[in-house]
Amino acid sequence: MAAIYDPDVVISVEIQAVSGRTLAAVRCTVQPGEVGSAWGPAIGKVWDFLRGRPELWTGGHNIFVYHVAKEAGAPLLCDFGVEVTGTFDAAGEVFATETPTGEAVVAVYRGPYDRLHEAYDAIDAWMTAQARGSAGHSWEIYGDPTPNPADTVTTVLHLLN
Repeated sequence: MAAIYDPDVVISVEIQAVSGRTLAAVRCTVQPGEVGSAWGPAIGKVWDFLRGRPELWTGGHNIFVYHVAKEAGAPLLCDFGVEVTGTFDAAGEVFATETPTGEAVVAVYRGPYDRLHEAYDAIDAWMTAQARGSAGHSWEIYGDPTPNPADTVTTVLHLLN
């Protein structure tokens, strides 16, 4: 395990076998650099759906899954979702899906969201050092927000070949 330390941010990186987590999600095609403006309206639709189906949500976190385009600069396919207790019939844009399964490199990031790229940098550095390739999927599991953004935990996973 490798760790990068900064006064405000601590990132640990390790490899894990991960199982799928069931999500209620909205899928969007997003241009690179526009995820920040796309996730809010999409996740709002998911939460609107879950308010009408309270049995599906028992404390699961927001999870955003990114299906990386094979061509550099091409749009990303993004599933903006919330972890739920089981599958369900699609309703409008909200559908049931799962996070990827398999071997993943995992970075646990503690800090403000505007520095989340540091978790991706740590994963990229690990993948380069270990000569491991991407299977084209990454996802973020958002912990509960805290009063101090430096204490907020986000787990970033990248599926490996």
